[in-house]
Amino acid sequence: MLIEPGPLLAEINNPGDLRKLDQSQLVQLSAELRQFIIDMVSVYGGHFGASLGVVELTVALHYVFNTPTDQLVWDVGHQAYGHKILTGRRDKFHTNRIYQGLSGFPKRKESEYDAFGVGHSSTSISAALGMAVASKYKQENKHHIAVIGDGAMTGGIAFEAMNHAGVSNSNLLIILNDNCMSIDPNVGALKDYLTDITTSHTYNKVKDEVWNLLGKMSTFGKSAQEIASKVETSIKSFLLKPSNLFESLNLRYFGPIDGHDVTHLTSVLNDLKHIPGPKLLHCVTVKGKGFALAEKDQTKWHAPGKFDKVTGEIRKKVHTIPQPPKYQEVFGQTIVELAKQNDKIIGVTPAMPSGSSLNIMMKEMPERAFDVDIAEQHAVTFSAGLATQGLVPFCNIYSTFMQRGYDQVIHDVCIQNLPVIFCLDRAGFAGADGPTHHGAYDLAYMRCIPNMIVSSPMNEAELRNLMYTAQLPRESGAFCIRYPRGQGVMPEWKTPMEEIQIGKGRMIKDGEDLAILTVGHIGNYVVQVRERLEEDGLNPAHYDMRFVKPLDEALLHEIFSKFKKVITIEDGCIMGGFGSAVLEFMADHQYQCEVKRLGIPDKIIEHGEQVQLHNECDFGPEGIINTVKQMLIPSFLEKE
Repeated sequence: MLIEPGPLLAEINNPGDLRKLDQSQLVQLSAELRQFIIDMVSVYGGHFGASLGVVELTVALHYVFNTPTDQLVWDVGHQAYGHKILTGRRDKFHTNRIYQGLSGFPKRKESEYDAFGVGHSSTSISAALGMAVASKYKQENKHHIAVIGDGAMTGGIAFEAMNHAGVSNSNLLIILNDNCMSIDPNVGALKDYLTDITTSHTYNKVKDEVWNLLGKMSTFGKSAQEIASKVETSIKSFLLKPSNLFESLNLRYFGPIDGHDVTHLTSVLNDLKHIPGPKLLHCVTVKGKGFALAEKDQTKWHAPGKFDKVTGEIRKKVHTIPQPPKYQEVFGQTIVELAKQNDKIIGVTPAMPSGSSLNIMMKEMPERAFDVDIAEQHAVTFSAGLATQGLVPFCNIYSTFMQRGYDQVIHDVCIQNLPVIFCLDRAGFAGADGPTHHGAYDLAYMRCIPNMIVSSPMNEAELRNLMYTAQLPRESGAFCIRYPRGQGVMPEWKTPMEEIQIGKGRMIKDGEDLAILTVGHIGNYVVQVRERLEEDGLNPAHYDMRFVKPLDEALLHEIFSKFKKVITIEDGCIMGGFGSAVLEFMADHQYQCEVKRLGIPDKIIEHGEQVQLHNECDFGPEGIINTVKQMLIPSFLEKE
């Protein structure tokens, strides 16, 4: 479907073209850019509300600053669609988040305008500060801008970066995009803090009156603005103590200003260009601005998929037969079931209650479920603190974000042998979000830690059983359960829960000549291809190992005693993961066997649908069939 840009947008192939416009044309350009994003996302899907909320800010930044010489870093990147469209990627934007198309996030190798690759939150200030310090060291005259949302500002690294920025004397501009949202509504003291700033009528009224008064006093001459600035600082200190948060870090604070007034934004940004040192501009925006439904329900419209831009109806597949639930829904429903039986269970998530489905527990048991904002390190150590008091915390973190709390897993949980249960959502390939969001490494980085159990369910019933098992009293400490994004395989999934023996695998199907060992949901591919293999006269055995740590050694002894050919399959990194654990067992016990490991290879895998990426890495259905045939057909033909 061909989507035509508006007349002004059609002439902009790079920010140089944008800067040829008269400032008075920026309002129309902003309207055209917003409509183009709506048209594109409604047809092709993607992140929505965040980019609509920064349309005017995006236009103003590229209009005022000389990008890419001046370097612009977008935090997370959900809001960078307008940036991509204005920087030479308009005609390719229909490939956004599609296999082998544009990335959904800024990406250095994609464009010189993408100064820093992003995907995880709260990194922009650190990166932009590093660039600013480098420019100062090399005596380059550049501006460095970090655009960070108020949700991302809750991440600890953002505070660390501001603390450093305040003493760096570098040419850094931090733009705080304040819309009271991350994906779900923001919580915590910082949200209240910023709300106080933006709603202080006394401060804003006095500030405007003083500024207007001094502007009329020509006797002050060129120093009028200087005096006004000093007076503004005084009234901020006197009337609005919260503003001291930023200024106490030696960041000059400006704002709050309307983030949707593109004319005012360009004027303010032009002024800030001439103010040296680290500074922060506080812009108040509306996530989903310009699309009424997205403004009203910002969580739902963060990434709605394809929709009718006129009616707002989100297009969903219509199924005539019952469909399996998403693993996330199974987790959300099951933790509530368990919590009703066990009053020690507490739910914890860092800013992803809707994505993880912990919002079900938050609604039903608000005193027992906690959203701690974008703060994975805190989520882990907070859970450890709960565990010291005899509670049973289920800490639900996306696999890719668990990386950010890894030190706390080791230092605060496992060294102390505390019974924290980690539910790692989005394990394996995350799909269209790409490499920053793939949960590729958790099997490897979790299994190497003492006092850690590592497991993965093959289906919904197994997830429920693992969750039930994890909350039972045990001597060992942490318990990790990892599962993928998306649907399971059981339409009738609400099975009675039962305890699973820790470290115990199971045989799915007996066979001859070759054994296939899988862990997690990826084992369902083996079930799918069984008939096709049997049609070719191939009869491999299939084992669902369930646990990567501890391994079922009794079952492995049985397997290696019977089979001389083994395939391991995992939707995780092949370096140090499940297959490596099996090889270590084989070596430790002096077995001689031909082993082929299938999994994510030692390279960065880009975005695409999960099955596309599985096929690319040769552990999709076709890859499994080909590997079995490559290992078995020569000996099979010899028998004939």
